[in-house]
Amino acid sequence: MAKVMEAGQEARTLVHYETVDGIAILTLDDPPANTYTYEMMRQLDDAILRARMDEGVHVIVLCGAGEKFFCAGADIGMLAEVSPTFKYYFCLHANETLSRLEQTPKLVIAALNGHTVGGGLELAMAADLRIGRRGAGKVGLPEVSLGVLPGTGGTQRLSRIVGKSRAIELMVTGRTFDFDEAKAMGIVDDVYDAESRDAFMEQVLAYARQFTPPHRAAKAVGHIKRAVQTGWELPIAEALAVERELQQLLFQSNDAREGLTAYTEKRKPEFEGR
Repeated sequence: MAKVMEAGQEARTLVHYETVDGIAILTLDDPPANTYTYEMMRQLDDAILRARMDEGVHVIVLCGAGEKFFCAGADIGMLAEVSPTFKYYFCLHANETLSRLEQTPKLVIAALNGHTVGGGLELAMAADLRIGRRGAGKVGLPEVSLGVLPGTGGTQRLSRIVGKSRAIELMVTGRTFDFDEAKAMGIVDDVYDAESRDAFMEQVLAYARQFTPPHRAAKAVGHIKRAVQTGWELPIAEALAVERELQQLLFQSNDAREGLTAYTEKRKPEFEGR
């Protein structure tokens, strides 16, 4: 049976939430490997909704605590103890959480500060952009070695990123690889050199700031994401209809007026994110 928190026992903070310059930073924190449990997924779900509803947040950054791990996936010890029914509902909720992250109309960047394997990579693939720290860890979906499959979206998201044959090969062998190879396959978008996690996070946040006001029209960034994420699986006619509706919403925004006016006046726009 899953462990139940006793009366009077305080819940641990497994996902830290902070905001800096219009960026919500969500940090997974469960040493030594930042593995996730139902409790962590509940906190991550809450943090995603908090960032979604906060009008002052324009970009979400996911990262792991410590120097060695972004996330090593689900807590295997927990899975070994719980019932098959609990495992099913645990995976269902995790899938719902990652879908909520994927569908939130704000740019999501996964800062892969260390090993990103199993469910950790599945979480990262639900982000819009992924940046790795060179030499900090391995990437992969090794669930086959446990006799199971990547069940938090891994089979579907990886195949959509790298193609069916390569995705199958990576998952049936369960091999892990470094961030540079992950970049060559398109699994991560960039790899940064950094001597420490803190230095890496400074670089990631500097990158993320370009998508916040006044530098960029954050609502347009979010709608571009939403058009792609929603339209990707739709027939082209329906996807184009989604695109047109999102464009119409942007035409009514302050930032669109500012962008068009600044262009005609030959000046740099000052966006507000509204």
